[in-house]
Amino acid sequence: MAGRSMDRISDADSYRSPDARIPFLPRRFPSLFFYYRMLGIYWRSSKLAKAGRYGDREWAASSLEVLRGLEEIGVRVSVENLTVLEDLNTPCVFIGNHISNLETFVLPCVISPYMPVTFIVKELLIRYPVFRHVMISRDPIVVGRKDAREDLRTVLEGGQERLDRGISIIVFPQTTRTPVFQPESFNTIGVKLARRAGFPVVPIALKTDAWGIGRPLKDFGRIQTEIPVHFRFGDPMTVTGNGREEHERIVRFIQESLEEWSVERWP
Repeated sequence: MAGRSMDRISDADSYRSPDARIPFLPRRFPSLFFYYRMLGIYWRSSKLAKAGRYGDREWAASSLEVLRGLEEIGVRVSVENLTVLEDLNTPCVFIGNHISNLETFVLPCVISPYMPVTFIVKELLIRYPVFRHVMISRDPIVVGRKDAREDLRTVLEGGQERLDRGISIIVFPQTTRTPVFQPESFNTIGVKLARRAGFPVVPIALKTDAWGIGRPLKDFGRIQTEIPVHFRFGDPMTVTGNGREEHERIVRFIQESLEEWSVERWP
């Protein structure tokens, strides 16, 4: 699936934010500067989506704007094992832990240049003012989170249909965003989808707590530039049997990555 005509964040196996001198005001008021820029990205993207002109290329471009906006206030981002995406020749189910909004906004510019991709999202996201136009344009799988059985059916059927069309699916199996990884709340819905649809799973370990969870507005937490951001892709897996072994491997991959990154701080 390589060779899509979009700019990639790196032509190597990994990406690291370049060293840069951060001006005084963005360094002193990082959240204010970042969210001001985000408003502009929101508005432009929504306008394009509402007009039916927000495709994969535009999504990747606005996602890259978010990444650059974070870097320009001092956030440092690392992405590892990009050759996993380079070598994939099939759609897949990406399964990762969910810490903050950061992965939702930045993953598209990482993955989209290699393959079409969308998310499983809660129904609330397609009702947000302005942002709903962007989300709907991405053809996500929408779940209500009121009826677990109905949500499972929606994911399995909708996921199969999109995977068969060549669209990969990003799944966050946790019920909510949390900086603490709790394996007991990490359900098997992604593995079930991959097993039923006959496509591989690719684990993603994420450490994105630089973007805090806000109070009372959960989506607009404080940006903590001293906390490094990490994305790490694991090797693709074919789900066999009941999928328990693959689920345990995904959980272990995420746990070990988070333990490795837990003590880091950016000076």
